[in-house]
Amino acid sequence: MHLYLREHPVRTLILTTSSEDEGRGCPRRALVFRAEGPKAASQAMVEFVPKEEVDFTGLIRLSARQIQGCLGLMNIENEIFLVVVTLASPIGDLRPSSMKTEEVHRIQEVVFYGLNTSRYDDPAAAETSFPSPTYVDSADSMMMRETGYLNQQAQPSFYEHPAAAIASLFTTGTFYFTPAPVWDISSRLSQRVHKKEDLGDNFATYDGRFVWNEYIVKSLLDFRDRLDTSEKEELDKCQFIILAIQGYVGMYTVNLPTRPGDTGPILATVGLISRLGWKRAGTRFNTRGVDDDGNTANFVETETIFSTDAACMSYVQIRGSVPLFWEQQGLQTFRPTVQITRSQAASQPAFDRHFAQQAEEYGAVHAINLLGTRENEATLTDAYAAHLRALQSLGSFDIGITHYDFHDQVKKYGHDSVTEIRRLPSVRSSREKFGITTVDGTTDSLITEQHGVFRTNCLDCLDRTNFVEDILSRTALEDYFMQTRPEWRQSVALWGYHRELWAENGDALSKIYAGTGALNTSFTRTGKRTLAGVLADATKSVSRAYINNFQDKSKQVAIDTFLGNLSQQKPVSIFDPIHDTVTRLLNERIKEYSTTKQIQIFVGTWNLNGRSSSESLLPWLFPRSTTFEPDLFVIGFQELVPLTAQQILQTDPEQKRRWERILMETLARRPNKRAEYTILRSEQLVGTALIIIVRSDITSNIRKVEAATRKTGLRGISGNKGAVGIRLEYHDTSFCFLTAHLAAGHLNVEERNSDYRTIVSGLHFLKGKTIGSHENVVWAADTNYRIELENEVVRHLATSDEIDMLVAADQLGAAMSSGVAFVGYEEGPILFRPTYRYNLNSDEYDTSEKMRIPAWTGVKNSPPRSLQVPPPSSGTADDWWNGPGHPNGVFDPSTFDTDDRNSTNPFDSSSSSHPPSMHTSPSTSDDELYKSAIKASRNESIRDRTMRKPAPPPPSRTTKPSALHMTPNDQI
Repeated sequence: MHLYLREHPVRTLILTTSSEDEGRGCPRRALVFRAEGPKAASQAMVEFVPKEEVDFTGLIRLSARQIQGCLGLMNIENEIFLVVVTLASPIGDLRPSSMKTEEVHRIQEVVFYGLNTSRYDDPAAAETSFPSPTYVDSADSMMMRETGYLNQQAQPSFYEHPAAAIASLFTTGTFYFTPAPVWDISSRLSQRVHKKEDLGDNFATYDGRFVWNEYIVKSLLDFRDRLDTSEKEELDKCQFIILAIQGYVGMYTVNLPTRPGDTGPILATVGLISRLGWKRAGTRFNTRGVDDDGNTANFVETETIFSTDAACMSYVQIRGSVPLFWEQQGLQTFRPTVQITRSQAASQPAFDRHFAQQAEEYGAVHAINLLGTRENEATLTDAYAAHLRALQSLGSFDIGITHYDFHDQVKKYGHDSVTEIRRLPSVRSSREKFGITTVDGTTDSLITEQHGVFRTNCLDCLDRTNFVEDILSRTALEDYFMQTRPEWRQSVALWGYHRELWAENGDALSKIYAGTGALNTSFTRTGKRTLAGVLADATKSVSRAYINNFQDKSKQVAIDTFLGNLSQQKPVSIFDPIHDTVTRLLNERIKEYSTTKQIQIFVGTWNLNGRSSSESLLPWLFPRSTTFEPDLFVIGFQELVPLTAQQILQTDPEQKRRWERILMETLARRPNKRAEYTILRSEQLVGTALIIIVRSDITSNIRKVEAATRKTGLRGISGNKGAVGIRLEYHDTSFCFLTAHLAAGHLNVEERNSDYRTIVSGLHFLKGKTIGSHENVVWAADTNYRIELENEVVRHLATSDEIDMLVAADQLGAAMSSGVAFVGYEEGPILFRPTYRYNLNSDEYDTSEKMRIPAWTGVKNSPPRSLQVPPPSSGTADDWWNGPGHPNGVFDPSTFDTDDRNSTNPFDSSSSSHPPSMHTSPSTSDDELYKSAIKASRNESIRDRTMRKPAPPPPSRTTKPSALHMTPNDQI
């Protein structure tokens, strides 16, 4: 097929069948793409028309190569690109004797052509590599001569193509597709047979776990579904649309030993297909463990295929990262530290989802865990076993596990001894129970079907895992031969090809995930461990360390972009007036079919000054114990450890763990306990730490939990100052919680403002998410903002409980009002005296030599939403707390104008009015309060002291309710 461009009147790309395609039986058709109108950045118009209706006058052929097919449409930087395969090489036919051939091609080049931009056009691509006349339609070449395109001067692009990094992923030779006639390469043999019997439509029945271009091809598949039956069949025959997998496909043809009665030689094809899952795709240290949907990193389904004229045999295994929440942070060396980031109660739902999915897909599952007994791997093994015991206790699934220390076995007895793993009683029992799949070569009908899989893992699911899967694959083939033709077991050539396939498979999967070929492949290929193999493995280990630390992050961004994982990405839709109208009407009536839920979140912040505390935390965590038991506790600590040079260089996590124990013990001994709690996630940056604790019964509704840090000390080099953020999604609503420790010093206001801006711009979560990507953001921090009044004035006003006057002179309030920091946030009401800085173990302000000015250095604020607040410092607390319109301090969000955005947040509700400010006095402006504070100080006869020049009076604040249902007394 060929791809053409028409520039006027509207830029249009036209994909047509070629004379070669038509000679193969393809209908003369064309796919026409264009983008115009107000949605040109995210919506395309597509037509499937007869080739005769295309006017070739003035068209420019964009590629001298034959186009192999279209992977889809993609939006990058608000520009739409048509993604086509321009170069591919054949691998072979996996089932030569099948009623329908199963050929596979390897993708070698992919090109992104702009649909609504000409910025990246490269006419030289056609001119410098003009194809042989054999591959060019006579009509096409005539058209090109008439337009004079061949005589044009190349106009090189001066812009770096925004999809260059994505295109480079396809040059690695790890993507595959099926040419005409199309068959479903994403599904294993048994499923293909079932699907053919049920539907017979490859595009409608593909395995979505393994089709890597699903995100960008989905709109074209939807377009296909809207065609009538005859047009759909013609579109499929043209093979304009490609479904691609990533992983490895290899095959060899071998002559097998014959019996005396055989009439001729027996040819067989032995092949391997590894399908890499994309739902938790990424590079080695950027993607580990499981996600909340049960998807694991480096998940691969590997199918061994052995085919003769009589029958085809299939044996399936899977591999995947340990299905827990774990990671390895920092500079990755040869033995990086493993950190399990969630407790068992918080991670069990995702663990259960993972195995439930595998059991539903494959039947029984037998896990083989190859991790060792060293500290890092032993920690994962213990947690893995504990989670599996909890799942097995439910009795819902047929799941077993075998723990096998690969490294210890090799160290004691050599690599040869690992083959004995297949004879372990538990493994042998599962082999016999699972069986294999066989299909009749004449009728394509199932003879036997595999009813379970081995799920093998090591730390990376690469070298050790590939070694053991090779053993299990050979064992399955030997069992099959024993039942059919025992003499085939003696074929030296067959086992040589089998070893080569698994060595190539190990290299391919390792290059995708770790950047280098697999270790131990010299043994896999030859059955021997040689000095050359040892040296090659050492070289690969060093290369991995370099690639994983310095190259993988950019590769991860390219992968996430292609898969549509980045937070701001928009898929390209294809214009459909009916679909667009229905979508618009559904969005307008979203409140009719969505529900809202009130939640309670306790947020607290505490600067520990590097000390421990023996006081009970119950009065802090449960200030109103009879009515309050929150869904989440968000606790921020600063100066968790002394800010010494040693701690900054290598932080001791023991203090964080100690405070986690204190918090959990406090929750466990609280009176009138109605719910259990578990630590969801915690993170530490030197002395700054954030701990999120949730009710155990809501963990299954919390997903996509991530943590990130940002240093601000010494201009971003040191972690003595900085921020820790944890984000999550509760039901369908996103939250970002942050704790921070900003620059100290009364006069260093601009440094604090700068630290805030550094955090907001520099703290990033995975897949492009930032602080601003979330619907709800809550800070619980030691911001170090002070009160802009003289020491004596502040102390007098504080001891007199003149809180409002102090609030008016607060540096944070001035920064928010002037728009230099915390723009768009609303701080909760300040109803207590300044908490900085008391003498130790007393309620007396600092009497040391420094005589620090009292202040509220901590802050807890969030973007505007609904808020539950404690009573003010004046009046009868109970009367105010239970006042009209806010029983028990709860403001009904339905009475507030919470946001002007078109949000689908189920925690949001419509609004109709603005409540009075809850940060300042309801009757007095900040300006008046500020002037009153100055006047009061003069009345106290402190005029003989020279006052520091105050900050300019802040303007009146516009007020909206806060985003969350907060709790009383949640700030120290």
